[in-house]
Parts: sequence; C-alpha cells; structure tokens
Amino acid sequence: MRKLFLTSAIFIIFAGVFSSVQAQADIGIRPNMAGGEVTSLNDSKITLQTKDGAIEVVLSEATAYKKVSAENPILKTAVDSKFSDIGVGDKLLVTGTVATDKKTIPAKAVYLMTKSDIVQRQAKESEEWKTRGVSGKVVSVNPTTKEIVISSRTVMGETKTTITPKENAQFHRYAPDSVKFSEAKVSSLTEINSGDMIRALGDKGENNTFQAEEIISGAFQTTAGTVTAIDVAKNEVTVTDIQTKKTVTIVVGSSSVLKQFPAEIAQRLAMMQAMQASGAQPPQGAQGGIRPQGNTAAGDGQGQRPGGGTGQGGGMRGGNGSIDEMLERFPNITVADLKVGDMIAVSSSKTANADRFTAIKLLSGVEPFLKVPQMSGRGGGRGGGRGGQDTGFSIPGLDDGGIGNP
Repeated sequence: MRKLFLTSAIFIIFAGVFSSVQAQADIGIRPNMAGGEVTSLNDSKITLQTKDGAIEVVLSEATAYKKVSAENPILKTAVDSKFSDIGVGDKLLVTGTVATDKKTIPAKAVYLMTKSDIVQRQAKESEEWKTRGVSGKVVSVNPTTKEIVISSRTVMGETKTTITPKENAQFHRYAPDSVKFSEAKVSSLTEINSGDMIRALGDKGENNTFQAEEIISGAFQTTAGTVTAIDVAKNEVTVTDIQTKKTVTIVVGSSSVLKQFPAEIAQRLAMMQAMQASGAQPPQGAQGGIRPQGNTAAGDGQGQRPGGGTGQGGGMRGGNGSIDEMLERFPNITVADLKVGDMIAVSSSKTANADRFTAIKLLSGVEPFLKVPQMSGRGGGRGGGRGGQDTGFSIPGLDDGGIGNP
C-alpha cells in the first residue's frame, strides 16, 4: 500500500512538472525526490540545478532510468532508458531519500525528459498560441454571463474581442514580477479585473467572439521615464516618471528582458500611431513593411525569447499581430548599455510600492512613442497606465504588459 501511495504521489508531481513543457516547471528538492536541469554529469553522479539550489544525484548499479515523452508527459508512458541518454540541459526527476543537508540524493530512479524534446514541444505550443490565441487588456468582466471583453492593439489599430470560457476551461494568474507560466498560480474568473492583461487559447468565432479553453491573466503596468542614475553592480536604474514626475527605481532581475528599439522602426511605428490617433490612414503598404535591417539581434543574430527558446534575427516583418515576434529580434542590451538622459519604458507587475519595482521587459529607444500624444494633439487615451490610468502613450510590445506567449 505504501509503495502504491508513493508511486501515485510521484505520478502526480511528475505530471505537474512536465504537464506544460513550455513552462518547464521545477519541483525543487523534496524529502523523497528532486527535480531540475542537468548542469554536469559523469559515470557516478549528476549535478542537478533546482529552484532550491544544486544537488548531486548519486548513481549506482541499482539506479533505474526512464524516459518520458514531451508529447505525453506522464509516468505511465515512460519507457526504459539508460545513463548515456542524459545530457546537459535535460530535465530530470529523481526519486530517492534526500540527505539532511539537501546536497545529495542516492538515485533509485531517474526520469528523463530531453532538452531536444522540450524544445520541439515549446515550438509546437508557441505556434499553437500564435494561431489559436488572443491577448489584450480587459475592458470588462461579466460574472453572470461569464464574458470577458478585451481590447487588443496592433500596428493596424484596436480590436475588441468577447471571450467566453469553455466548460472546464483552465484559469491561471501570473505571479508578481513574473511572466513565466511555470510560476503562474491556478486561478478563476473571479480574479480577473478590468485593466488586467490576459492571453487566451481557444477557438475564434464570428463577430470578434472567442471560446477559450485556457486563460492566463495578470495585473501589469507600463512606466516610462528619463534615466537619472544607473547602478550596474546592483542592476538598478533610476528614472523620473514622465507621468508622475516622481523618482522610480527599476530593478533588473534575472528574468527581465532588455531590448533596444531600432531608431528607424520606432520612428515609423510612432508616425503610424500619430496618424491613427488623428484619424488619418497610414500610407498604403506601411502596415506590413516594418523590417529590422541586418543583424538586429545581439551577438550571433539569436534573440532570446522571454518564455524560452530563440528566434532568428533579421528579416521578420512587423505586420499585424506580429509585434511580439518583431520585438524578439531587436538587439539585447544590459543595464551597462544605458546612459543618463536616455528615455526608457518598462512593463512590470502592479505592486503596492510605486517607487520601486522589478522590470518584466525594459525597452530603450522609445522617445518617438512618447511624443505621439503631442504629435496627434490628443494628449492621452492611449496605452496601458500605471494603476489602470491612461499613460498618454503606447509602446509596442509593452501594451500587453510584455507577457508574451506561455
């Protein structure tokens, strides 16, 4: 009976670890198991990096090896494997009795999901969210009819969509300062509020309706300001908020994404925003002709995705619905690349502390967008504001809180 219980518990936990491969969740270190990513290995041990720190997996002749498919990530589908199948970057769940210092675990069984399988599944899920997903800011929520109206903005303009959850639809909510699906919590319709950002996966209907099978929500804000101080050692940037005129400290964490908006592209997108705000039509062909020139991603032309994986740099057209994809290909930057006097825009979670917060996504080179209200002569009513207020500006890639696809 004890063995049956333990097997069932492992089944549930392991399914939780790999049920959403896009999330690549990590159970950390527990008394009878550890889960994480392989950082090194030899014939006698494997070093596993978990959310609770590194742990050494001690191998023996009695250790059993199993491989779990990324397509069907549950224990009963596991097949026999061997030590030689394991490589750096793979995900493992190891069963055994963890030492009291949580530094070692003699492995009874090692369950493997390979890095290559994870990457393939990520690509598949990412494509599904692109083709079967919608995202935007919540305009209203009707608990009686269970309808959520969202507003989505692309370079083509604004669209409103009415989302209705399907029966047994899954709800999740992003954790503070995070847009990682692995860190999202199980949620419900009652937690979604006007001003939240959401992404939904499901089926599009007629007249801008959408039947959702999965909904992820979060409370985010967009802040823009002029850099007044930079602390590279602490990875912090101090700015003067252009809305409140107050000093704000922005913390750049390990998961923060920093990008440079190429000047030419920023100018063209900002001009289109100004024309739309004034009621004018952009020149024919302008919507689909935005293209980063040359190698726009940092280093070798590979842009790191906020949710994992990489995208090839250069040549991505920034047409309708592809702002996030375009942004991924922009150059990566660091805090050290910023200068006092630069204007930046930051997406972050809404918190009680308005003077200090952690960046989800930080963009430099955004000056053209901050001039749009003055250019259009309308002075406001655009973009997502701090605390649900209008900011008077709209920054492509930050209008959705910078959340990206799960």
